[in-house]
Amino acid sequence: MPGSHSLPKNPATYQPSTEVSARHNDSDDAKESLLTKRPNSYPIMASTEEARFPLLKENEIYRQKLRRNLLLVPVYMLAHLLMDPGGSVYIQYTAVTGYFLQDDPDTSAPDFDYATKNLGLINRSYNSDIKYDPRHEKTQWQRFEYYVSKKNEESEANVEYKVLYMGRHGEGYHNVAESYYGKEAWDCYWSTLDGNGTSTWADAELTFAGIAQAQAAQKFWGKALQEGKIPLPETYYVSPLRRCLHTAQGTFADLDIVPPHRPFRPVIKELLREALGIHTCDRRSDKSWIQQNYPFFSFEADFADSDPLWSATERESRSAHTVRMKTLLDDIFTHDRSTFISFTTHSGSIGAILRAIGHRDFDLRTGAIIPVLLKAETIAGTPPVTSVAPGKTKPACLTSPTSLVTPNLSI
Repeated sequence: MPGSHSLPKNPATYQPSTEVSARHNDSDDAKESLLTKRPNSYPIMASTEEARFPLLKENEIYRQKLRRNLLLVPVYMLAHLLMDPGGSVYIQYTAVTGYFLQDDPDTSAPDFDYATKNLGLINRSYNSDIKYDPRHEKTQWQRFEYYVSKKNEESEANVEYKVLYMGRHGEGYHNVAESYYGKEAWDCYWSTLDGNGTSTWADAELTFAGIAQAQAAQKFWGKALQEGKIPLPETYYVSPLRRCLHTAQGTFADLDIVPPHRPFRPVIKELLREALGIHTCDRRSDKSWIQQNYPFFSFEADFADSDPLWSATERESRSAHTVRMKTLLDDIFTHDRSTFISFTTHSGSIGAILRAIGHRDFDLRTGAIIPVLLKAETIAGTPPVTSVAPGKTKPACLTSPTSLVTPNLSI
């Protein structure tokens, strides 16, 4: 495990790659004994040839227009700066609502089951249906995919739409530990340790329940691909923490139906991590460990061997986390041409992304997924001022964190 490192005053200043190379919810199994030995990783998929990501085959005009639009976004930025060297541009993100049940304030997050609700896709018509599906033969996902393609085709060159599939990792040993010890004792004491002598939660692995949640996600994707014709992600981004690596591989690596132009080639992104600092479950392993255990995964450029962001003494603030996720989106929207993108990440990071794009709060259970239709508009001018609160130190324990612990109970 990597040691403690200094946390930058503003983690958003961390420069992510320009190349493709929260919260811990209570567990229902919190007081049940779990084997302390970490489960093995899923078998690694055999390497496949690199592939570009063609979009809708039946719409050559759209493909050409979209490529031109996406290439023009960086050009638009450059042209503005050349005309006005003292000027600046920024990207404004807007969650486009009305397409998924999770957008609706009446949808209850704790009770929502993505697998039985078609990932939340609302059964509705689109203004592109008349041309694309006049005989009503296409699935809801096929019609939605075409609708998004038309929005990109018809938009201005500085406007782009993407669909984010954001999946929370399956249950980890840290989730069970926090549930067992309680939030107060966890935050002030137990989260700072690597484990309790019987279980380890530093850079936490998935529990057996967490592995089952990844397998359930794989089952959903397999059925949705076959029956609903859901668009597979064109690009997969993954947090470098073990629980996310394991979840992404368990969800996508062994799908039976994978179009050759959309292979599972995940890219590990440093900024996609959970809130930084103090909690050892959020301190990542060395790059060499990740390479050895997940050789099929690739890293963004300049990915450090040891963790450059985690601090043993300071916890990242909520506003700083939101700014970090905005920085991640800027990187991806500027350099990734894909429309359908997968994030395998954490509850806190998904919440920060939702805040950054103006989406309502939607707390995910471990292993759950939320899709979002996202609009990005490149704007000339100075970005709005964002207030970033400083990080916090570990809270003091008001009562003994070990007083209510049952002796010899493994979690």
